[in-house]
This record gives sequence, structure tokens and C-alpha cells, in this order.
Amino acid sequence: MGARHTAPWWPCARPASTRSPSPPRSSSRNGSSSLDAPPKRSSARRIGGVPLEWPESGMLSYDWVLVLGEVLDMASRRLQPQQLPTVLPPHVAESLITCAGRLLSNEPNCVRIDPDPCSTSVVLVGDVHGQLHDVLHLLEITGFPSTNQIYVFNGDYVDRGAWGFETYILLLAWKVLLPNQVFLLRGNHETKFCTIAYGFEKEIMVKYGERASSLYQKILTCFQAHPLAAVIAGSVYVAHGGLFRQCEVPTLTPSNSISDSKRFVGHARRSLTLGTLEDLAKASRDVLDPSGVGSNAIPGDILWSDPSPNPGLEFNMARGIGLLFGPDCTQEFMAKHRLKLIVRSHEGPDAREKRVDMEGMDNGYTIDHVVHAGKLITLFSAPDYPQFQAGSHRYENKGAYIVLEPPDFSEPHYFTFEAILPRPQVSSYYDYVNALDSDEDLEFVRGSENTKEGVRS
Repeated sequence: MGARHTAPWWPCARPASTRSPSPPRSSSRNGSSSLDAPPKRSSARRIGGVPLEWPESGMLSYDWVLVLGEVLDMASRRLQPQQLPTVLPPHVAESLITCAGRLLSNEPNCVRIDPDPCSTSVVLVGDVHGQLHDVLHLLEITGFPSTNQIYVFNGDYVDRGAWGFETYILLLAWKVLLPNQVFLLRGNHETKFCTIAYGFEKEIMVKYGERASSLYQKILTCFQAHPLAAVIAGSVYVAHGGLFRQCEVPTLTPSNSISDSKRFVGHARRSLTLGTLEDLAKASRDVLDPSGVGSNAIPGDILWSDPSPNPGLEFNMARGIGLLFGPDCTQEFMAKHRLKLIVRSHEGPDAREKRVDMEGMDNGYTIDHVVHAGKLITLFSAPDYPQFQAGSHRYENKGAYIVLEPPDFSEPHYFTFEAILPRPQVSSYYDYVNALDSDEDLEFVRGSENTKEGVRS
């Protein structure tokens, strides 16, 4: 195992449990990166405000990605938000987003990940919500992505935290560098709905000014490209919200028009059938804001659904979108697909505080269903969340990640870590005092497919 890397300006924060990172191995691949051995960190390399340049070859290296992380960290601590373009020019960000979007769009709805059963481990990461410094810390203590360490990030990269743009850009860079070792699944906050309500849109507008609108549209298009789920080693299913229904296309009537569908008017009379991986493979994910009806049902469910302690499959009335699925559904899905583990995310301490029938999210993970086939786990990787809270009381939750080890990959090893505090002083990009606590009752625009044409409008 390699030595632990430490950026000199980071405050000390001892995680509850850590793993020493191993240095990435040299490897070759087709595409857009140069897998040279990672250099030593160069903390002063970009401190003077010299803008980061896009490589002339269009191929990223470990050095470039590590320097990007340093630049973003430095900018968050020493520059005003609107000064970010002086070190990360918009054309560099746009080039990275475009390159990553192409890679993501070529992946299937459900990515099949087959790690080397002898030498590769898999790290699973839940919601990170723009908490850049915690993401950098997690990568440091866990080890950078490499040919012998795969990462699967389970969505919700942006919103609520003040550095959603920096967090997303950094993870896209790792994806471009190591497309076969870094997988970025989509979360419910990778939608236009949530980025308007929880600050990401405004964050980009503040940071990039007159170039922000174009940059935001490119990011929205990239959101649509993310795969919805992953299956690891044939035995572990990972998706942001969880399970989903077998798709049905409703006929719009006065009782289930798009204006009323938020309240599921007319839906209660229809029975729900649990979907399969075959159904998921056929679904169209090229939609900016999955509505949860018609051909949007499967992506809407995967991004928004929650587990329940009660048996059955029903509409998630609290959220107004997605499903509630019980242990029997988990058992059925796992048995059908010969799974041993399901890992989902989507619920932080604020959401779980309202669900008295579910375990709290103090430690960054919960085991929600234990069935004959295996377990269903909720994983949340944003410690001390949310960054901005109206009252003096804070949840002070830990973040967590899961490591799957060879040869079976189905036994989760849990690691918790604490937030990097104090965070740099910055203002919120949304009205967190009056904001809803857990994405409930957003005024979704339903019934529209919201294709890429809609993104450009």
C-alpha cells in the first residue's frame, strides 16, 4: 500500500476509519487519458492564479487531474466565487464536460462492472452534494481511482453544498482519465428541477457570469447522459433511489392530466408490478426531468424511490414521485437476478429524521432490508449535511463509503469519516431557511419527455 497523500493547507480531521491509498498502476486504454504514474502533489503549482489549461492532445494525465483538485481546493479557500474562471477558464470546463458527456452517453442504462477477482477492489460512494473538501478528503484516505481500485459514485453531486460545480467537474475529470475505473451514476439532483430549487443553477451564474448560461446548459445535457444503475460482479446492484416498476404508459384523462399527476390522481387504481433489469435496459434515460409517468416511469423511480419497512410496492406520496418498496420487493428483485447486495443512497439525516419507521443516518449508512437473498443498504457520503442549516442544531452526521473486496465483492466493508471543518466561509446559493428538508412536494412539470431539444430551449 502506498503512503497517504496530504494537502498541506487542509485542516486536520481524523476519520473514524480509513484505508491507506495505493498508487495507481500504469495501464493503457483507448481514449482520452495518459495513465502515467501519479506525481507527488504540488500544492504551490497553481496558487498564483495561473489558469489551468486544457491539454493540447485532449488527453488527461494523473498530474492534470491532481492539479485540478488542488486548483479547486485553493480557489474555494482563497478566491471569491466569481474569481473561479481566473484559474478554471470556462472553455476548459466546457471541454471537460463535453468529453465526459460522450463517455457517459456510450454507457448502458445499467453498467456491468466486472472487477478482477484477484486484485481489484470497488469503492462505493453515496450522495456528496457539493461538499468538495469532503470529497477530496475521501479520495485521499481511500486511495485515488486506479486500475486496481474502481469507484462507483451513486449520484447527487450538486446542490445544497456551495461547491457543486467544483465537485462535479472534479469527478468528471476522473471519469475522463479512467473511464473503466470510475463510474458516475445519476442522482435525483442531476435534474433541472432540483438544481433550480437547491442552488446549483445560481451557483454557476455567480461563478461564471456571462458564460454561465451556456455552461449550465452543457451540464444539463451531461446530466442526461449518466447511467442509472450498475451491477458489480454480477451480484451487487447500485442505484440512487433503488427499485422501479415495470413500465406502463398511461392514457391521459381529466383525472390523470399532467397538472394533477403530482398527486398521483388516477394512479391509485392501477396496480404496480416490480420491474426487472430487462425493463431497465429498455428504458429511455435521455430525459432531463423524469416525470414518473409514461416512458419516464423507470428513470423517475430509480432516481426518487425509497425503501419501506412495510411489504408491498406503492407510490411514494410523500415525495410526489417514485415508489416505496418493501422487503418483499427487495427479496423478489434480488432472487430474480441472483443478487446478494443492493446499495442505494438518496436519503440524508434530514430525510430520515422525518421517517420515524426507518433508522437514522447518523453514521452515513443504514441496513434497511435483511432478506433471504441478502441486504439492502442506504449509503450517504456527505458528512455534517446539509452545509447550510437554519437552526443552531446540526445533524453532525458522519459520511460513509463501502469497499467491496475480491473475489466475491458481495460483502460490504463499511468505513465512516467526518467532515473537513471549518469549511471556507461562503454564502448559500439557495434560500435554505425556507427550503424544504428532503426534496418533498417540488412542483414537478409532468407529462413532458424533456428531451435534449427541451434542454436547449
